[in-house]
Amino acid sequence: MKKLLFVPLLIASLLAAIPAFAAEGIAVIDMRNAVLATQVAQDAFKALEEETEYAANIERATLLQSERQAIAEKLQKDAETLSQEEIADMQRDIQEKGKDIEFIVGKVQAKQSETADKVFRDLNPSLQKILSELIAAKEVKLLLGRENVLFADTALDLTDDVTSMLDVAAANGEDSN
Repeated sequence: MKKLLFVPLLIASLLAAIPAFAAEGIAVIDMRNAVLATQVAQDAFKALEEETEYAANIERATLLQSERQAIAEKLQKDAETLSQEEIADMQRDIQEKGKDIEFIVGKVQAKQSETADKVFRDLNPSLQKILSELIAAKEVKLLLGRENVLFADTALDLTDDVTSMLDVAAANGEDSN
């Protein structure tokens, strides 16, 4: 009877040990998050928010959305008492404001993307150096992008380490060019 209990326990312990063997030398990173979570990136986006044109676009999009919402609510509330022409005009206004919002949001997103790209370009030399150091220090044999991994133990994730090291490098004034 003891032998029957021993075999399942042995198999369970072996199966539990397999992930430990498999994880050795493997790490995961979300490079986008690592870079965009840095103080440098936060400062760049804060500066972007303070740019006159960008702030005006955000304000304009917000105003258009409020106007669009007000028209939609009025249309829904008063639909029974409005003429077909008034309903058509209101629907046209809603569509036009929607197109204007999409255009402005596109400009805002382009500016955000441009800012993110600049941060990536500026931090890339430091990022590559830090990754090389971490790979050597943690004896990483396989580094996977977080976007390509369905599941990973948080102990394998280097993202926060890289973000912290990029912040330290920036604070120390290391030249990233």
